[in-house]
Amino acid sequence: MTEGLLYVLSEPGAVAEEEFHDWYDTEHAPARVGVPGIRSGYRYRALDGARPSWLAWYELELGALVSPEYEVVRRRSPREVSVVSRLETLDRRVYELTDSWGAFDGPAPVVVSVALTGDTDALDEWYREEHVPLLLRMPGWHRIRRYRRVEGSGPDVLAFHEIAGAELFDDPVYRHATRTPWRDRVMATVTTRERRVFGYHNTAGRR
Repeated sequence: MTEGLLYVLSEPGAVAEEEFHDWYDTEHAPARVGVPGIRSGYRYRALDGARPSWLAWYELELGALVSPEYEVVRRRSPREVSVVSRLETLDRRVYELTDSWGAFDGPAPVVVSVALTGDTDALDEWYREEHVPLLLRMPGWHRIRRYRRVEGSGPDVLAFHEIAGAELFDDPVYRHATRTPWRDRVMATVTTRERRVFGYHNTAGRR
C-alpha cells in the first residue's frame, strides 16, 4: 500500500461561486470520497491572497487512482463538463508520501503547502535534521508530511503542514526555523518555490 495525496487547486473564473460550490459539494467531491482507497477529503480557502483561491486535498492509497471505480467517477457528467470548461484554473497533482512527522486527525484549521524543486538530497537532510524538529517544538504545529510529485505539474517535492492557525507565523520559533544559515544554504539550490496558506472550508463530500 502506497500512501498518497491528491492535491487540486481551482479558481472559479467565469463560474459563479454558488454554482462552483454546489457542483463541488454535491457532485464532484462525493464521487471521489466514495471510491475505495480514498479515505478522506477536505476543501480549503486561500488565506494568503494568492490565486488559485481553492484547494481540495484527498488522503488515499495511490492504487485508488487507477482503480475501475475511480475511472467511473472521472467520466464527466454534462454538468461537470460545463463547469470545468468555465473554470479559470483546475490544477490537479498527485503525490507519493515520503516522510511524516507528528499526528493529527483532520481537518486542521490551517494548512501550509511548500512545493520546491532543488537539490533533493540537501532538502531532505535539512528537513529531517533541522527544519522539522524546530517547527514541531511549537504547540499547534501538528503534523508535517513530505511528498514527491508523481503526476501533474508543479515543483518536484511538497511539504504539507497542518497547523492550528496563521498566528504561528509570528512565533519566534517559526521565525528562527525559517532564517537559519542551513536553511539559506539549501534554499540557494532551489529553482522553483511555491508556498501557499489555506484555511479550512469544509469536509469534501459533505454539505
